[in-house]
Amino acid sequence: MVVDQDDLLFGALADSTRRDIFRRAREGRLSVSALAREYPISLTAVQKHVAVLERAELVSKERVGRETIVRARSEGLRRAHAALDRLESEWRGRIERIDRLLDDDKGDSRCR
Repeated sequence: MVVDQDDLLFGALADSTRRDIFRRAREGRLSVSALAREYPISLTAVQKHVAVLERAELVSKERVGRETIVRARSEGLRRAHAALDRLESEWRGRIERIDRLLDDDKGDSRCR
C-alpha cells in the first residue's frame, strides 16, 4: 500500500495529543522532555507522537546538547490547507454534477 504525504499529514493531525503538540510547537521551540511533562503519558509515547509529526513534515527535531528540540514547520500547515482546498474543490464539482443530473432528470420526467 502506498501512503502519500496527505495521508501522513492527516493521520498525524487525527490524534488530539499530536494536534496539541503541534500547537505548542507553533508557539516556540520546545524540548521533548518539557513536552512530556505536559501530558499524562510517558516520555517514550511523546517521542513517538513527535516522530509521527516529523514524518508528516509538521515539525522538525534538532539535538541541542542532551535535549531534543521540536519546532513547528509552517509549510506543513500550508500543505494541510492546500489539501483541504483540493478536496473541497473536488467535492463541490461532484455536487454540481449531481445537481445537473437531477435537473436533467426532472426535465425528462416532465416531458412524459
